Amino acid sequence: MKKILVIEDNKHVRENTAELLALAGYAVVTAENGKMGVEKAKEFAPDLVICDIMMPQMDGYDVLRTLAQDSTTSSTPFIFLTAKTDRADMRMGMNLGADDYLTKPFEEKELLDAIFCRLNKTDFLKKEIAKNLEGVNTFLEEASQYMDLESLSRDHVLKEYDKKDIVFWEGENAHSLYFIESGMVKTYKSTEDGKELVTGIHSAGSFIGQLSLLNAAGMYAENAIVMEHAELSAIPKSDFVKLLYSNPMVSQKFINMISNNLIDVQTQLVDMAFASVRQRAAKALLQLYDKGIIKDRVNEGLDIPREDFAGMIGTATETAIRTLSDFKEEGLITTDSGRRVVLLDKEELQLVADFR
Repeated sequence: MKKILVIEDNKHVRENTAELLALAGYAVVTAENGKMGVEKAKEFAPDLVICDIMMPQMDGYDVLRTLAQDSTTSSTPFIFLTAKTDRADMRMGMNLGADDYLTKPFEEKELLDAIFCRLNKTDFLKKEIAKNLEGVNTFLEEASQYMDLESLSRDHVLKEYDKKDIVFWEGENAHSLYFIESGMVKTYKSTEDGKELVTGIHSAGSFIGQLSLLNAAGMYAENAIVMEHAELSAIPKSDFVKLLYSNPMVSQKFINMISNNLIDVQTQLVDMAFASVRQRAAKALLQLYDKGIIKDRVNEGLDIPREDFAGMIGTATETAIRTLSDFKEEGLITTDSGRRVVLLDKEELQLVADFR
């Protein structure tokens, strides 16, 4: 049962609103002023707050400001309920982060529709998206409903790629965001002397190409090559732009979906500048383990070419091989007959990554 907090100094309006919401199936708590409302919001942890503006002790604007500063209530949907109809007041409320603004007297349907809409959107934001094509298609379907965009393409199909197939070249027109359903893809940049700087090794559930679509030049900023048989789905750039800019709610969810590996890239670049080779190698091994690319059991996981591993940590292949050999001698890793790296001591590797 969804919980709603009603903050209203007018007893008649407060009680009638609470009764209406209770009959609609919500759990309701009320407060007669802003100060009590803030206290009950922290105690009750409501799914939505309905709040009057003009109240004693603390007005609705101050209630919204206070709740927005608390991590436990900052994302709670907030609806202003007031007799004031001045556009400046409405704009002020929205600028502070209110989700909706209803004027009194209000129709029962108007209030219930506003609550239903806000709770639905919050559920959409909190909903976990499965990291597979079905999950992506479900997200696109729901995003289409929120944005009312029939032009958003749906039911994206998978395309198969063989090992060493090129997904896109650096400098090509960036036309699609790619989702990896299965397999493994390496992204890299070519240096002037012909060497590779590996920007990422991506496994199932990852997106690639997102930074290139944001590039003002409109071109892919790196190369993408398949490391083992893979299935990828392409989301057109036109859909990418709509998802990013058409609706703040959808945009926030979409950015969360596609941004995880961008954080990895940023961390990798900082490490290139400041961390030792041992630290970079340890971090890279742990990241590959977290992605399921290498394992802690023999004969499982995938063989990572040593030149690719060297490109990930920004060093020569010989140095990368020597560092892996050191880790092997120290009992942190081993290799099986297929040259797969197997992690033996993740805790010690984490210490190396953090401090040495």
